[in-house]
Amino acid sequence: MKKMVKNLMPAIYLLVIAFSAASCNKTQAAPAAASAPAGQPVDLTYAAEKALPSVVYIKSVQNAKVQTVEYSDPFEDFFSDPFGGFFNRGQGNNGSRKRQVQTPKRAAAGSGVIISADGYIVTNNHVVDGADELTVTLNENSKEYSARIIGADKTTDLALIKIDAKNLPAIAIANSDDVKIGEWVLAVGNPLGLNNTVTAGIVSAKARQMGEGVTSMIQTDAAINQGNSGGALVNTNGALIGINAMLASPTGSNIGYGFAIPTAIMNKVVDDIKKYGAVQRAMIGIKGGDVSNKVDADKEQGKEVDYGTMEGIYIGEVVEGGAAQAAGLQKEDVIISIDGQKIKKFGDLQGVIAQKRPGDKVKVTYLRNKKEHTATLTLKNEQGNTKVVKNADVDILGIDVRPITDSQKKQLEISYGLEVLKVSGGKMKEAGVPKGFIIQVVNDQPMRSFDDLQQAVKDAKDQMLIIRGMFPTGKRGGFVVYLQND
Repeated sequence: MKKMVKNLMPAIYLLVIAFSAASCNKTQAAPAAASAPAGQPVDLTYAAEKALPSVVYIKSVQNAKVQTVEYSDPFEDFFSDPFGGFFNRGQGNNGSRKRQVQTPKRAAAGSGVIISADGYIVTNNHVVDGADELTVTLNENSKEYSARIIGADKTTDLALIKIDAKNLPAIAIANSDDVKIGEWVLAVGNPLGLNNTVTAGIVSAKARQMGEGVTSMIQTDAAINQGNSGGALVNTNGALIGINAMLASPTGSNIGYGFAIPTAIMNKVVDDIKKYGAVQRAMIGIKGGDVSNKVDADKEQGKEVDYGTMEGIYIGEVVEGGAAQAAGLQKEDVIISIDGQKIKKFGDLQGVIAQKRPGDKVKVTYLRNKKEHTATLTLKNEQGNTKVVKNADVDILGIDVRPITDSQKKQLEISYGLEVLKVSGGKMKEAGVPKGFIIQVVNDQPMRSFDDLQQAVKDAKDQMLIIRGMFPTGKRGGFVVYLQND
């Protein structure tokens, strides 16, 4: 994440996510009007009056918990056991010990935006992540409500929560794709404990790539500080164009720029959570980056290359079994547009694909040897198919998997298995399961598909998974995964 910011601004700048002590139901949200006409005076009081009632204060509480942690003292075994832990005397394990510690009760605060009159509120995932209690306070009458989490998505840093209330002041939602650089905007939230705060600025950039998730963000110079997380970025008509999520600053407070998740992405995430319980993430099936960066890297190596453009996405690798491979795209192709929308940089690509679902078809225009071609791609999910991924207990594992490819089967001389594509946290990380490990058997059941893993988690006896499989080197191994905390 810091690397991304260094590419954006001077090296001293750090990316500070506004962790706060911090498609929507379109039929229920009021229609959004366009911003003020170009060249006309801007009355920001109107926007503030329209947006303020729809932004809420969120208090998040994590209760005190007892956790088991490991600690290490390299001299402990030597002095407590004359044999230094040999012959399994004492604890051994090179001084590794376990002990229970109690974490203190923690409270944090942030903001949220009412998107429907019946109590649905959008905020950031990091505002509600790990919360045992959520309290929402309305702006208009300071009335408090207990809230529950309907769904959350770490990749986009969005969460949907709900309170039991009616006739709430839902915000009007504008199409963030129509936002223009230089347009006046307001950031509305609860920064630094100062409730119901409005700051003004302009849209500084669009499709800004920040961090490691789905990040095609709106950049603004409107002051954003800790506590603004989950609040509203609105246009001059008070219509929502983004959810404030982070800031870039050398100090952790506003001296730099703020970043908001566009409503075009928010709408899709909210719709997915409501319909499926989980975000349906589409994959184009390539690895690469901005063609301009590729050209610069080639020049540093003394290579003179010409890809026919300095704008677009250079394909460094086509993922086996992915959508791009099926459509005939190749390494060194350069993607220049999708569905007629120009793709200048990686943030543009992310912004388009983040609004799609597995099974959607997109028309991709690309350059090969400087000649323009088109292809129709059927987007796939992270498991390499177009099935709907529903929320299930498997989420607790914190991994992404897919069935192994034909080349992996041939290379490793196995007929089935699930490759661990990413370990983002959860029980698999706690158990030490690494990226690239191939899961073949869980609790004596063969793992041929993602559905097999879901079923194994549901059927797990004693809330424990005994996993056997193979490392990418061909070495066999296994792990024990406990699904509940001690």
